[in-house]
Amino acid sequence: MFRSMSVVNYRIWFAGALVSNVGTWMQRTAQDWIVLTQLTDYNATAVGIVMALQFGPQLLLMPWSGLIADRFDRRKLLMLTQTLMGLLALGLGLITVTGVVELWHVYLFALGLGIVAAIDAPARQTFVSELVPDDSLSNAVALNSASFNGARLIGPAAAGLLTVAVGAGWVFMINAVTFAFTVLAMTLLRTKQLRKQPRAPRERGQLMAGFRYVWHRPDIVAVLITVFLVGTFGFNFAIFTSTMATVEFGMGASEFGMLSSIMAVGSVVGALLSARRSRPRMRLVVGGAFFFGLTCAIAAVMPSYLSFAISLAFVGLTSLTLMTTANAYVQTTTEPAMRGRVMALYMAIFAGGTPLGAPLVGWVADQYGPRWAIGVAAASGLIAAAAVMFWMVRYQRLRVRIRPRTAHRGAPRLRVRHRGDGQPLTSAIRTVTTKADAASQERDRETATREIAVVEATTPR
Repeated sequence: MFRSMSVVNYRIWFAGALVSNVGTWMQRTAQDWIVLTQLTDYNATAVGIVMALQFGPQLLLMPWSGLIADRFDRRKLLMLTQTLMGLLALGLGLITVTGVVELWHVYLFALGLGIVAAIDAPARQTFVSELVPDDSLSNAVALNSASFNGARLIGPAAAGLLTVAVGAGWVFMINAVTFAFTVLAMTLLRTKQLRKQPRAPRERGQLMAGFRYVWHRPDIVAVLITVFLVGTFGFNFAIFTSTMATVEFGMGASEFGMLSSIMAVGSVVGALLSARRSRPRMRLVVGGAFFFGLTCAIAAVMPSYLSFAISLAFVGLTSLTLMTTANAYVQTTTEPAMRGRVMALYMAIFAGGTPLGAPLVGWVADQYGPRWAIGVAAASGLIAAAAVMFWMVRYQRLRVRIRPRTAHRGAPRLRVRHRGDGQPLTSAIRTVTTKADAASQERDRETATREIAVVEATTPR
C-alpha cells in the first residue's frame, strides 16, 4: 500500500504537500464561510461564483498550461507557482484582518488563485512520474489523494475553530505560511535521483497534439465524459455542506467545518483502497460514478445533522474511488511526452466544469433548498455511469452475459465482450483451458474482439 514511500524524494514531496494541503483546506473553508455569512446573507450563488472564478481559468488556459508542463522543468515551475499562491493567500489575509475586505475582493483573489493554479495543476500532477518508477505511479497518485484528503480531516475543522476564535483573516495568513513548506520540500529533493521525462519538442502544432492524442484514445474519452459530468454537477461540496449546515440544520462555523472533515474520513479510506490496487481499472470508474450518485441520493434525504454527516463519509469514499482511479488510469496509460497536455485536459474538464456547475447548483440551493442541490449531484453520478455504459454498448459493442456453472468450469463467470481498439492486449485477458473456450477465443481473434473478466477497456502502458 505504501511502496512509493520507499523512495526518498517521494517522502520529501509527500511531507511538504501534506502541510500545504492542510492550509489549502483551511482557506477554502474560511473563504466559503465569510462569503456565505459575512459578505452576503447566506447567498449560495455567491459561493458558486467564487468557485467558478477559482476553477474557471483551468478551462481557459488548459492548452498552454499542459504544454508548459511538458516543456519546462516541473520542479522549478512548481516552486514559482507555490510561491505565487502563498502571496495571494497573504494578500487576502491582510485585507481581511484589517477589516476592509468586500465580496469583490474575494472574487478578485479567487480569480488570481485560479490563474496560478491552472499552471500549477498539470505540472503538479505529472511531477509525480519524476519521483517514483512507473510501476509505483498508480500507488503514488493514490497516496497523493490520501494526503489531500487526510489534510481535509484537519483543515476544515481547524478552520472552523480558528474562524470563531481569531477570525478568517488569520486562517488565510496561516495558509500563506504552509506554501513555504512545499517550496522547502522542492529545494530538498535529490535532483540527481529525479526521473527526467521526455520533453515536448519546440515545433508547430504542439498545442493541438494533446487533443489529437485523446481523440484517438476512446478509453480516455470515456473517462473524461465521467469526470466532466461528476466534476461539473457533483463535486460542489462547499455548496452542499455550507447550505445544509446553516440553512437546513441551523449550525455554526465549527459544525460546518466538521462536515468536511467527516467526508474526508471516507475520502482517505477510498484513496488508501485505491493505493492497494496494482493498476487502475475502467470498471472502477463506472462503478465509482454509480455509487457516488447513489450515496449522494441517500445523503439528500437524511433527516438530521448526525445522519447527514455519517452519509457524507460514504460520499467521500465513492468520490475518491472514482477520481483517484480516473486520474491514475489517464496518467499510467498516457505516453510520457504527452502526459502534461493530457492531464491539463483532464484537470480542465474536472475543475473547469465548475464555472458551469457551481452557480447552477448554488441557484438550485437558493431556489429549492440544499437537498435538491445534492439531488443534482446524485443525478450527475448516475447519468455519468449510464452514459459511459451506453457508449461502451453502442460504439464498443459491449456485451455482458453470465456463463453458467458446469462440472468442468466451476463457479459462474461474468463474460464481457467489446470491440478492440487495434492495440495489443494487456494482462487483463483470462487464460482459456477447455477446447470449447479455445475455439471461442480463436473466433474472437478473427473478429477483432476481446474477452476479458471484468467490465474494462485497457490500453498498453
